Amino acid sequence: MDWYPLWNSLRIAGISCVIVFFLGIFFAYYAAKLPRWIKGILDVVLTLPLVLPPTVCGYVLLMLFGVKRPLGIFLAQFGVKFVMTWYGGVLTAAVVAFPLMYRTARGAFESFDDNLSHAGQTLGLSDAYIFWRIRMPACKQGILAGTVLAFARALGEYGATSMLIGYTPGRTATISTTVYQLWRTNDEAGAFTWVMVNLAISTVVLLAVNMLERKQ
Repeated sequence: MDWYPLWNSLRIAGISCVIVFFLGIFFAYYAAKLPRWIKGILDVVLTLPLVLPPTVCGYVLLMLFGVKRPLGIFLAQFGVKFVMTWYGGVLTAAVVAFPLMYRTARGAFESFDDNLSHAGQTLGLSDAYIFWRIRMPACKQGILAGTVLAFARALGEYGATSMLIGYTPGRTATISTTVYQLWRTNDEAGAFTWVMVNLAISTVVLLAVNMLERKQ
């Protein structure tokens, strides 16, 4: 059995999860401080991939990074190509998973008691110290939930991924695209095997999060 789809899916989900973790926290932190009308506009822009069909997200990415598009041609001069490459899967997974991390983290930051931050400032603590040692620990449950949701979404992404990177065994194949290809070729046993692999990974991740929450 070729285990490349498993390795590739974990690699794509892991890297994209790290990306959306920091980007989601960055935008959520500053969005929580913005006036309501500006925050509303920003929410619409940053949350669009959550409500759009995955195929539409894939189409937009193709329009931006396609090999015949201006941006795609420009990036190709530096050896960067997102179409039919595994790191193109990282891009698609990050785009579709980002709204989950952003919305969850923003909700956590908005529920934070700013009096704690003001108290830290009166004690002469730096903004960086307050953020990482006071705000983040207080919001850890929301941050953890957003990270898990983002990872799960990235791991199960199919629509945008299939449009941008397709399905090439040993190069771009993921668990989701492999399940579809095996089902399409009437290999139901193989498709069921990969479905069970995906279920096992998702179950382990959720159990680990529950254990961490109990310890905290």
